[in-house]
Amino acid sequence: MRRADVRPRHVRWSIGAALLVFITVCRFSPTTGEWYARHVYPVVSGTLSGIASVVPFSLEEVLAVAAAGWFLVYPWVARRRGQTMRHIALRLAEVAAWLYVWFYVGWGMNYFRETFYVRAGVQPAAYADADFRAFLCSYTDSLNAAYLRIDSIDRGAVRQTVQASYDRVPPDYGLLPPDAARAPKRVLFSGLYSGVGVLGYMGPFFAEMQLNADLPPAQYPFTYAHELAHVLGVSSEAEANFWAYHACIGSDRPEVRYCGYFGLLPYVIVNARAVLPADDYRAWTDSLRREVVLDLGEKQTYWEERYYPPLGRLQDAVYDLFLQGNRIASGRKNYAEVIQMLMSIERSPMDR
Repeated sequence: MRRADVRPRHVRWSIGAALLVFITVCRFSPTTGEWYARHVYPVVSGTLSGIASVVPFSLEEVLAVAAAGWFLVYPWVARRRGQTMRHIALRLAEVAAWLYVWFYVGWGMNYFRETFYVRAGVQPAAYADADFRAFLCSYTDSLNAAYLRIDSIDRGAVRQTVQASYDRVPPDYGLLPPDAARAPKRVLFSGLYSGVGVLGYMGPFFAEMQLNADLPPAQYPFTYAHELAHVLGVSSEAEANFWAYHACIGSDRPEVRYCGYFGLLPYVIVNARAVLPADDYRAWTDSLRREVVLDLGEKQTYWEERYYPPLGRLQDAVYDLFLQGNRIASGRKNYAEVIQMLMSIERSPMDR
């Protein structure tokens, strides 16, 4: 092999090794992870999203398809060209390592930052029956009062009002300011995402936000606000739900406020079912406005018709392991932990 070929490889490997060391340090040092989230991620995110904003389609999906195709085709092509199995294995490992680095440097190290409670300066609320019942009563009254029938929604107005809500978040929480240029991309494979129950996702490789084209109008505001929280540096699903809820109910648009309360309802149900005696739980569900219950039933039927259980269960299992491997110990159950966050923050005002 020529000497000129070796030098670029050594430089490339040295840079990759340094970045892997940095990722490892962040993984075990929340202080370093927080420094990344506040000082490195804004620059990286702005650069990646600037590149992605040039095209109307999702670069995340293009990258995923291209990478999968390359990993399948490259070994066959390389063997036909006479490359050794050792050379092929090293090249596959190197590309996989760079994708790993890109994922974490591009966004994934937000998993390693300080927790929401540390940044908020509050202690996690321990369960107290009286406190939970008080929260449940207040939330239910607000949900029932906010009800609106939503058959269509102005998505541009939703994005504008949600971004305005995020603009009011105090800087102590460490969220990026929202950027109007980061418009959500419609996914190319909505049927596949609906089949596994994915409403949207934040693309870590290009700081893109993807929303399922099948989203009903009543779910669009909460889902958009949730994925925007991820783009702004939030990794925890519970915290993304927390900010989505506050962004929606803080809106000046009545339909967005209702969508905020309605978006939280599945997680309230999970918590209420877990802690309330059966009779009390039934009494609470009976207190929900009839129209809200009908909306919930319509939503469940809508997604059940599109859901493919074998693939959905596989996706759930993989995502559960992924979250647990990135300091989200509760895995997918993390989504419902938003209620503890809401009860904890009630003890301390957000406007600091």
